[in-house]
Amino acid sequence: MGAAGQQTVNTTDRLVKLRELMQKNGVQAFVVPSEDQHSSEYLAHSDERRAFISGFNGSAGCAVITLDKAYLFTDGRYFLQAAKQLDDNWTLMKQGLPDVPTWQEFLHKNLQAKTKIGIDATLISASDAENLNKKLAEKESELVSLSQNLVDSVWGQDRPTRPKNKVFHLDEKYSGQSHQAKVAKIWEELEKKKAKALVVTMLDEVAWLFNLRGSDIDFNPVFFSYAVLTKDKVTLFVESDQLDTSAQKYIADGRVDIKPYAEFFDYLKGLAGTLGLKDEWKILIGDKASLAVAEALGKGTYTIARSPVTDLKAIKNETELEGFRQSHIRDGAALARYFAWLEEQLNNGVQLNESQAADQLEKFRSELDLFQGLSFTTISSTGPNGAIIHYSPDPNDCDIIKKEQVYLCDSGGQYLDGTTDVTRTWHFGTPSDEEKRAFTRVLQGNIAIDTAVFPSGTTGYIIDSWARRALWQDGLDFRHGTGHGVGHFLNVHEGPHGIGTRITLNSAPLKAGMTISNEPGYYADGRFGIRIENVVLVREAKTPNNFGDKGYLRFENVTMSPIQKKLVDTSLLSGQEKKWLDSYHQETFEKVSPLLKNDLRALEWLRRECSPL
Repeated sequence: MGAAGQQTVNTTDRLVKLRELMQKNGVQAFVVPSEDQHSSEYLAHSDERRAFISGFNGSAGCAVITLDKAYLFTDGRYFLQAAKQLDDNWTLMKQGLPDVPTWQEFLHKNLQAKTKIGIDATLISASDAENLNKKLAEKESELVSLSQNLVDSVWGQDRPTRPKNKVFHLDEKYSGQSHQAKVAKIWEELEKKKAKALVVTMLDEVAWLFNLRGSDIDFNPVFFSYAVLTKDKVTLFVESDQLDTSAQKYIADGRVDIKPYAEFFDYLKGLAGTLGLKDEWKILIGDKASLAVAEALGKGTYTIARSPVTDLKAIKNETELEGFRQSHIRDGAALARYFAWLEEQLNNGVQLNESQAADQLEKFRSELDLFQGLSFTTISSTGPNGAIIHYSPDPNDCDIIKKEQVYLCDSGGQYLDGTTDVTRTWHFGTPSDEEKRAFTRVLQGNIAIDTAVFPSGTTGYIIDSWARRALWQDGLDFRHGTGHGVGHFLNVHEGPHGIGTRITLNSAPLKAGMTISNEPGYYADGRFGIRIENVVLVREAKTPNNFGDKGYLRFENVTMSPIQKKLVDTSLLSGQEKKWLDSYHQETFEKVSPLLKNDLRALEWLRRECSPL
């Protein structure tokens, strides 16, 4: 869910200025990660430092600048985009390809010995910094925490100001649980971990914990904040003038201490002293907490572990799960209206570009109950653009949607009762045999995950290959994960779980109540892209047996939008797969059609697309 505009940016002056500052600060290399001080995936514009310095504005990557060279590290989703956006000052490092180091490996393997590497300590995780420093020590190199971010100095007056938008209380009829109940659960976890306090640094964790939502970052209903929990008090660091009356009242009722956002690091400096830490009791900081947090607390006072908030937030309560079901049904109505409208426009020879189409989809969504905005920039892509995995159209420069090309649309909405993320791939003309075969292989992967039954304790890392098996039979594959967690009216990407090939996913088993996307794909570079994405809930499965007394799990699909039958090569499908598609379409029609009474075009389109094979 990436970036608009693919033009090359001239970075020569920026790099000259940055290198002058590096020499002044006595560092020979400077690292610019993607994240902000909360390790956010999506950023406020004021935090888009890596995009500013490199010109590449995809959501993942890291820039490493030395006194004579500049390197941009990113993964397979962004190779094409980065190649277009980087100018000649930059070397693109394609992470994941053979013999290409990660940026961390590059610092200790490729840079000279005794290199001082400058870093803004708020932008690198404490655990990353710890591992890196161990490796760097072998070559007598080291990370140097700089008090001022050098990119900010280069950016100067042009740097956007940090947003301070209104923060409101998310009613418990949507969140399903009070702030106090959440704090009580966290305390149970902290006692087990022998922790005297918890420092919460991730924005979605703070929002979830306090049942508050904001809009400081586009598409993510979060606000700039930190929190610290000790046994006798809960402190929220936020600009108090951001809190609307509902938020102020809720916070007051919850006996929460409010302090200014800027006082967070000073507060941490005194925390260990006020807690009187003894023996093995420590302050717990999440594994995404920054080096600056660790440095403020002081050596020996903290332990780093996955934040208990991460795990509690990932398991939705019954109210949240029902919200997911309902928001996806409404979302399905907007999608039906959109695809029916788009088909009619193309059949009538109307010229529409990718961005105009995306705007119409947003308009249909905005008419739905409880709508709060999009959950990411709509990926509306025709033909070759569909092969750019995180493409999104630039309103000023994008392609006309062509009837005889594959059209891929990945989009989502934020609603008070849930977050949606859905991809559908359409062909409004006559698909080729190659396109149909590839689409069918992707569909088989989606069905394989959807119908999976597996023992408790299984991770998404273990089942990822099920999504690829049918593709592999044809020598096809895709370069992204199969699924990510989805927040409840929160970030569209949420950990700790996911389905994919990254080994880190093997440390977070799937549990009943989790939400996850199911999105295999296939991308023929320069020609077309295919992805079929639904959101599923993890549920307990009733199995005839219960080997090992583990309990078994399955998925419940909540996305309600037809899968184009015209793109399916039914000769490849098994009887079970055909039955799955028919029953999915029947359920979709039953749930979505009542919402389309006033749109006969969409209703007729839905009836046709949901008819049995």
